[in-house]
Amino acid sequence: MNKPDPSAVRATFQSVAHRYDFANHFLSGGIDYLWRRRLLKLAVQQDCPEVLDVATGSGDVAFSLRNGLSPEAKIIGVDFCEPMLEEARKKRELKGLEESSNQFLLGDCLSLNFPNESFDLVTISFGLRNLADRAKGLAEMIRVLKPGGRLIVLEFSQPYLWFRPFYYFYLRLVLPWMARLVTGDRKAYLYLGSSISSFPDRFGLVEELEDAGFEKVTFSTQTFSIVALHVGFKPSGTSRD
Repeated sequence: MNKPDPSAVRATFQSVAHRYDFANHFLSGGIDYLWRRRLLKLAVQQDCPEVLDVATGSGDVAFSLRNGLSPEAKIIGVDFCEPMLEEARKKRELKGLEESSNQFLLGDCLSLNFPNESFDLVTISFGLRNLADRAKGLAEMIRVLKPGGRLIVLEFSQPYLWFRPFYYFYLRLVLPWMARLVTGDRKAYLYLGSSISSFPDRFGLVEELEDAGFEKVTFSTQTFSIVALHVGFKPSGTSRD
């Protein structure tokens, strides 16, 4: 698979934004809630006054972090698809949260509009796979992290060998058909399948994170390794002027 085309990826998410949350919960059998809870469990292990959620989409991870972190924590969600951000802002209003509590800003992960060393924690959930240039995106994430800060990546991975025939049958044949019923857009979920199958496995992503400059990189797998959670630290003493 070629590198994702940003315009095509944006158009894909624009087309499903109004049904994105329901589709995710339905098509994953609700297990996406568990995946996000495990991300939150990692996030709360250290104090995080300043948090950036990259490729925030409709804000599910950002709101999860809001519930688990200190009330004083500043959480900013960034996405390059405005209709997805509109869904996040609607949810913020329904939850009765102040704008300052969870900010949602239009922005590109490949060129984050934040100064060096702005955040204690950066998260990205099911977004790294969609970047046109993962190395550049990771370089931006480590740039905006404070020394000693953490990156947590929640992303699809390659499942265990014994499970792959069942998984790819679902991903390539069943999922697009079901997605068409739920969202009206089969093509969006054909892209999902192809992007997952071409993404590195958990060990390959460790290498990419280390190549980007992260240290102490660890991972855990979820649900037969369909999903992996990676954590990496920006080295201390790497302050930039």
